Amino acid sequence: MPVTLLVHKLLIDSTAIGEEISTENWPPLNPHNPTGVFSLNRCRRKAKAKMANEMEELINFLSSPSPQVKKAAVDIVRGLTGSEDGLQSLATYSKTVLPSLSRLLAENKEVSEPAAEALVNLSQNSVLAAKMVEMGLIKITMDVLYKQGCEIVGPLVMLLVNLTQLDAGVESLLQVGDEKVQGLYVMKLVRSFCTSSSEKEDDPFGHVGSILVNVSKTKAGRTLLLDPKRGLLKQIIRQFDSTSLLRKQGVSGTIRNCCFEADNQLQNLLLISEFLWPALLLPVAGNKVYNEQDTSKMPLELGSALSIEREPVTDPVIRTQALEAIYLIVLQGAGRRAFWSVNGPRILQLGYEEEEDPKVMRAYEQIGSLLVEGNDTEEGSTQTSS
Repeated sequence: MPVTLLVHKLLIDSTAIGEEISTENWPPLNPHNPTGVFSLNRCRRKAKAKMANEMEELINFLSSPSPQVKKAAVDIVRGLTGSEDGLQSLATYSKTVLPSLSRLLAENKEVSEPAAEALVNLSQNSVLAAKMVEMGLIKITMDVLYKQGCEIVGPLVMLLVNLTQLDAGVESLLQVGDEKVQGLYVMKLVRSFCTSSSEKEDDPFGHVGSILVNVSKTKAGRTLLLDPKRGLLKQIIRQFDSTSLLRKQGVSGTIRNCCFEADNQLQNLLLISEFLWPALLLPVAGNKVYNEQDTSKMPLELGSALSIEREPVTDPVIRTQALEAIYLIVLQGAGRRAFWSVNGPRILQLGYEEEEDPKVMRAYEQIGSLLVEGNDTEEGSTQTSS
């Protein structure tokens, strides 16, 4: 069949690829005639072979010199990734379809956008995502993303979100093993996250927050973000003032993960306490305006924010993550002293009085128990030394 006719056929009914063989309209088998069984099986094999040939042809069309054929083929592939059957069919040809789609990312928008969206859908499968990482798709994605005039920022960022769900993906994004450029990709993403506007309805770099959460789940990622010379976490925390819930969640999750290093990097966390404490305490401070007696015992940036009316943080996930981060900090003696120095216990006391979510309340109570135990231990140590 000529190429144009086959593409036209697939455009009309792309769902034919990967569907089960239907025997609904076939004549009933004669139980006394075993030949019919063999005929049925033979027909099934032929139909499956035909579908396999069509899939192979479709994937070949992704590399066609004809722009029209290539566009038609990539649109069909994107459509197939929208269903479970289509994903399974394409997964069988991952060795050819993944490289073919990745090559299309550098082409014009009408081809690169459906290719990127297809890869996003395919990367939700962890096995396929691992293959993408192995073939160097993170480097390809970053190169295209930071090519001047990139028009498909949104799907490329989403692709990175999916690929960094894997440890191997994070390692690739961190450029582990290449000391000359290690951390460069993450620095670029942080810069884009912090300099792009979140006020627009379309905020393609807003999902970078999710990438940073994934990166900070690994020790190598936390080490990079907490490096005081790079100052990345300080830049990220400032985005907590954004009106975007997506960005707030990304910042909150990243801070919380970085606080798992409090046992050996507490000093680096406290170096940015001017930004850290407001990001952690304002979400859990409740809604009331604080009096001067309370705010006078707080640093200016925290006391000023609590002495006026403010927008409440309604997302319980953010409040829980903030409290978990505080807990990790106050596990350390120096962390507890720093927390007391900003009048943190008073803030949690007032915030707890207004809290209604059971899970968030338990997070408050966990810190309260630790502060009481820690205070008793420190007082006992002081008396012993005296």
